[in-house]
Amino acid sequence: FKQYADRTAYSFMGKDISYAETDAQSRALAAYLQSLGLARGDRVAIMMPNVPQYPATVAAILRAGYVIVNVNPLYTARELEHQLKDSGAKAIVIIENFGATLQKCIANTAVKHVVLASMGDRLGLIKGAIVNYVVRKVKKLVPDFSLPGAVRYNDAIAKGQRAPFTAPPIGPEDVAVLQYTGGTTGLPKGAMLSHGNVTAATQQAMLTATLGGTSLQTGCERMLVVLPLFHVYAMVVDMLLGIQIGAELVLCVRFDPGAALKDIASRRITCFPGVPTMFTAVVSHPDVASHDLRSLKVCNSGGAPMPVELLHRFEALTGCHLTEGWGMTETASLGTFTPAVGDAKPGSCGMPAPHVRLQFADVADPSRIAPQGERGEITIAGPNVMMGYWKNPKATAESFTPDGFFRTGDVGYMDEDGFVFLDSRIKRLIIRHDGFKVFPSMIENVISRHPAVQQ
Repeated sequence: FKQYADRTAYSFMGKDISYAETDAQSRALAAYLQSLGLARGDRVAIMMPNVPQYPATVAAILRAGYVIVNVNPLYTARELEHQLKDSGAKAIVIIENFGATLQKCIANTAVKHVVLASMGDRLGLIKGAIVNYVVRKVKKLVPDFSLPGAVRYNDAIAKGQRAPFTAPPIGPEDVAVLQYTGGTTGLPKGAMLSHGNVTAATQQAMLTATLGGTSLQTGCERMLVVLPLFHVYAMVVDMLLGIQIGAELVLCVRFDPGAALKDIASRRITCFPGVPTMFTAVVSHPDVASHDLRSLKVCNSGGAPMPVELLHRFEALTGCHLTEGWGMTETASLGTFTPAVGDAKPGSCGMPAPHVRLQFADVADPSRIAPQGERGEITIAGPNVMMGYWKNPKATAESFTPDGFFRTGDVGYMDEDGFVFLDSRIKRLIIRHDGFKVFPSMIENVISRHPAVQQ
């Protein structure tokens, strides 16, 4: 924040917010949260789309010594209740669009403090009021709700500016984030990502960009943020890496291919992390030829395999090498990456990222490590691999090998050149069109509630 104080940190709906402003805002919110009497290590949930309040709230929670609980804004009340109860969150920062969802379940949780944001909070008095009116009254995106005692985001900032702030001691083993992920059985589990894990993953992401063929220039990059920040991929590769290099982050509440084309061309975007469906939508847009996309220099795709023909189309249009990678929530999104050297390997998710070690365990006999070229369950170790699952020592023990490698459930192999190919999964799941994973247990739980379904 200090190094890039005068540079724009976030651009949202035409409003530029500097690193200095974000620093002051996050410090004030941190002071406000401390004034509530929260103890060091308490969990604070965030339930918002890609708005400027999100990264500022992340910084506030971390610098105050608390733990972030990222929540998907589209969760149902049942899903939200589970995550809040399991994490033991004492507070939540939520955008008003989803206040009705919280109202349905808050009484069953430990949440005592609600900070209520709105879409126009950081856009200035006049523009903010106009945006909020349109969101609430014209588009009717804010259902009626009642959350007695909730404090408006801007009021919390104002109160925090008058409150003392104490920077707590924070070490690499302290938990920074509870990132929830599903399983083939049971309910979603909270992956404990420490400050050390998140810091390492951010550094590794920086190195993979360099080894992928492009050096990121500090204080010079512009990043298009269309991936949802509550997802671990966007949190690390967009937000935290972006902050580390002093990038300007162009925040988008939702992905719209036409708007993305305009942003890339008009804002001279240099970095565009995404998933295959996003890149498909961009190159297939009828107006793509009328936009200059040559400012792009770092584009990375994750979440699902990238079709080879799409990769070639994107590179022909932009002149930018589109890299791929594989990772998981439990590895803070880092696992493999596409290097710039050597021949392209269609169908491969790349090589192990810097400081990542991979082993392939025999599916029939997990104690046996499969030799190079032979298929096996991918196991991974590195400084980015989670500490374990929150309050779930049994699942943690089952997920790690005796020598400390995390069992991913993905089956694949490594060829003679060190490139990794994914084959199938031990844990069955469905990868949705936008890269998010849907687990059979989630679907079965919903189906079983239908009165017409006996079994």
